[in-house]
Formats: sequence, structure tokens, C-alpha cells
Amino acid sequence: MLKNMQKNGGILAVSALLATALVALTHQVTASRIQEQEQKQLLQVLNQVIPEDSHDNEIYKSCTLIQQQDYLGTSDPMPAYLATKGGQPSGAAIEAIAPDGYNGAIKLIVGLDMTGTVTGVRVLAHQETPGLGDKIDIRITHWIYSFTGRKLEGEKDPRWAVRKDGGDFDQFTGATITPRAVVNAVKRVSLYFEKHSDMLFTQPTQCEGA
Repeated sequence: MLKNMQKNGGILAVSALLATALVALTHQVTASRIQEQEQKQLLQVLNQVIPEDSHDNEIYKSCTLIQQQDYLGTSDPMPAYLATKGGQPSGAAIEAIAPDGYNGAIKLIVGLDMTGTVTGVRVLAHQETPGLGDKIDIRITHWIYSFTGRKLEGEKDPRWAVRKDGGDFDQFTGATITPRAVVNAVKRVSLYFEKHSDMLFTQPTQCEGA
């Protein structure tokens, strides 16, 4: 009886070890694939908001963290990806939050060249209403392209608002809150870059995985 119990206990212990090892191996393989996929998606977005011919460095590796709630819409540190060409700064892509979306926070990334001109904007995550506020998503409409090529001329530039507020940007039928939140968020990032672009390029690389 004792020998049988010991034998069964040994089998259970070995089975448990094998199961644990299998779970650990699966996690390791899955985590590696997820990280690789996330890196590909990040690179794709970065190449959309910063023209590929404007830099010769690996932008996703040239990343620093910045913490400016007034400009970035959150107290959390946010990534800023720095573009250079020939060793000279050529632009940046800065992640930020529009905290006042209709259904909550909207996460976006804003690309700018060294003159402060917007080179691209993409929404990274949102919970806006399908058929209304989700028109900020490039998969739904091209509204987000309306930022490309624009430059903020001072904090009180009246053009940087939706048309309902006297600005240049279209709002959506039945959904003004969402585009207003995005316009204001991009405006704040532009202001941040105008004031702190020189400092950005002296920051150490400190993003995870960079």
C-alpha cells in the first residue's frame, strides 16, 4: 500500500512539474510573439505619423518618457519617439491622452517636424460610440488626416477648434464632443513640442524595450 502511494505521488509530482514547464514554455513563446507583433504595429504607426524619408534612425528605439499632465492629458509618463537624420533632430512622435472623450479617454499619437508642423496623427485606443464618435478612427473615416500639414500659431490660434467653436476642423453629425477632445489634445501636444522640443532631444533613452 505504502509503495503504491509513493509511486502515485511520484507520478503526480512529475506530471505537475511537466505541466508547469509546459505552461512556462507556452507563456515564453506567446509573450515573445506578442512583443514582436506589438513592435511591428508600433513601427507601422510611427511610419504613418513621421515620414520615412525624414529620418534615418530606428525611431522606436529612440524613445524617452515625458510627464506633463497639462499638455499630455495624463499624469502618467508618456513615450516620445525621436526622429533624427544625419545625427540631427528631424521630428518626434508623442503619445498623449484626450481625457474628455464622450465615452472616456482617447489615446493618440502625434507626429511633428522640427518646425512644429503636424506630420500625422493616429488614434491608438478609444471607446467612442460606433457610428458617431468612432469616426476619429482611420478604419472608419479619413477625418484624422485633417491635422496633417497644420501648424499651431500660438496658444490662442482660433483655427484649432471644431467649426462649431469657430475653428477649422469638422465635427461629426450628432457627435461634437469626440472631435473637440481630439483637436484639443493635438493642440496641447503641439504646444508642448513648441516649448520643449530642444529638451526632448537631450533626454536619455528610457522606454521599456528601447
